[in-house]
Amino acid sequence: MTLLPDLLHPVPVARVDIGLVREALGFAFSGGGSDVTNHELFEPKGAAASSWDPDHYERDLFLETFVARHIVVAIGGHAYQLSSSQLHQLLQRPPSDPRIARFRHELLHELVSVPVFRAQLEQTYVLALRVRTLLGDSGLGHRLDVNHRRIEILVAARALIEHMAHSFAGASSGLSRLSEFAQSVVDSLGYARLAKLLELESGLAALDVRLGIGYDGQLRHFEIVHRSEQTLNPFYASRLGRFVRKLMLLVRGYRFSDAEVLSRFVDQVFQGVEAELARMFQLIGDLEFYLAALHFRDDAMRHGLHVCLPLFAAPTPDQGENPRELVALFNPLLLEASAGPTACTLRARRHDDTVVLTGPNSGGKTRLLQALALAQLLAQSGFFVPAREARLVWAPAMFLSISEGSHAGQREGRLGMELMRIRSVFESAKVGAFVVVDELCSGTNPGEGEEIFEMVLGLLRELGTQAFISTHFLQFAEGLHTSPERVARYALQFWQVELDSLLAPTYQFVSGVARSSLAQLTASRLGVTREELGALVERHKRASAQQRASTLCSRAEDPQASTLRSRAENPRASTLRSHPEDPQTSPFRSRAEEPRASTQPPGRRKASPA
Repeated sequence: MTLLPDLLHPVPVARVDIGLVREALGFAFSGGGSDVTNHELFEPKGAAASSWDPDHYERDLFLETFVARHIVVAIGGHAYQLSSSQLHQLLQRPPSDPRIARFRHELLHELVSVPVFRAQLEQTYVLALRVRTLLGDSGLGHRLDVNHRRIEILVAARALIEHMAHSFAGASSGLSRLSEFAQSVVDSLGYARLAKLLELESGLAALDVRLGIGYDGQLRHFEIVHRSEQTLNPFYASRLGRFVRKLMLLVRGYRFSDAEVLSRFVDQVFQGVEAELARMFQLIGDLEFYLAALHFRDDAMRHGLHVCLPLFAAPTPDQGENPRELVALFNPLLLEASAGPTACTLRARRHDDTVVLTGPNSGGKTRLLQALALAQLLAQSGFFVPAREARLVWAPAMFLSISEGSHAGQREGRLGMELMRIRSVFESAKVGAFVVVDELCSGTNPGEGEEIFEMVLGLLRELGTQAFISTHFLQFAEGLHTSPERVARYALQFWQVELDSLLAPTYQFVSGVARSSLAQLTASRLGVTREELGALVERHKRASAQQRASTLCSRAEDPQASTLRSRAENPRASTLRSHPEDPQTSPFRSRAEEPRASTQPPGRRKASPA
């Protein structure tokens, strides 16, 4: 069986169509360069079978953001852009077979334990990229001297094969496949022809010379002492032999140049190693998976954090308790944040207990749920886990719901949307699935919400899920916590956000139920108090008044502009001037100006002096 340099699966799998890739490579080699090497057929397909559906978790995990941060690696001071599409594909659908993740973890462990293996892996990637770049290069210089370009490709291919054949000595993981594959290529007839052609091209003849140097260091004498040609090379032909062959072919009606003869030899040599190079294009994607994982580890260490390879326990009934433990877990989505992530340690008695999470707003509950889901996803994908230590249980599926945003076409209100979210949990989750729900029943009133909440707890217990649920129903959570019967019935555990002496969240989590959501403290921290909001209202009112005054001033050419400006600046004066002929109508008239009321009876008014 032909060896395959597959670094992702315990049983090697050909994930590219070797026949199509060979045709594309042949065209790129003989056609003077082509973008065909970037064609989608070079992207490895046929990833391992997976029971995980990305639609149930990818949006809330921001997986594309995570991948984008780890597709650039630096090797020898040069940054290389990895393929985000394949890395994203490998991470979004973890394999169903735990042996595949274990195979990848063993390879990562050896890369970390033996630094020379990492250096050799990086050099393998650089050399493989060199071959791919030359195959796709169609610059002017290469179009003018096609044979020179083809020989460059063959030289790069030989360098890659020989590097792999002499690397990874003593490797016990999948890394050993690289040297085994390269050694099988070296032992092939096609590679022997390649080596002989390049040997002749690099040294057709050897000259022994004698040089005479004067006292001033200048060359005085040059003499060729001995000349030897590689006459034993199968591609060697003497000058006379070449002339005779060309003459014989000319007599038969064939006309060709030396460059055409060389081109024919080079094409035949490339065809001898074409199949092996086609298999190596699959290898490039495999190398990028491990380079991205190592970059993730380096990035975490730069922030003073740690990653690890997890320990998995199979969820079988006869095993009894399988505790879950995550030491120094952090959310990798926060690595680029100004404050950075805060690591926390979490322990659960059993993997299938439902954990109820409580605490104040902005206490880190949502970020913790994201970190838990990412840890499970990365672990089952064969990647590093964002924690110093991790003991997990294999899950057949995951359902994650951090937020349920509204959209223009929705027909249900908040309650309806929340009920639909709950239904989607049980439509999607399998027995033993990893389920994460943030703020369950947040769109319902407490009375109805608590009843639905308890129903969900009971059904999750029947399904045997690994569930994490956050809630703001603190009284309800406390009632569950203080009821041993319901704790046992639903297999519950309770984690709460830890607070410091000033009631500020530490972003750590301890056992128990939060006493208060600390809404007032959160509002004060975010500037949502009556005083601060009132100040904003007054600022907007002043800005509005100034805008009106500015508008009035801009109309100075209007005959009524001065009157309007005066009214805006002095409302009382403008009102007084608006009724000069009738002082009785002025509401700002002083009491002294008002007519004094008569105190005599109506029938006995004092006669007028007139």
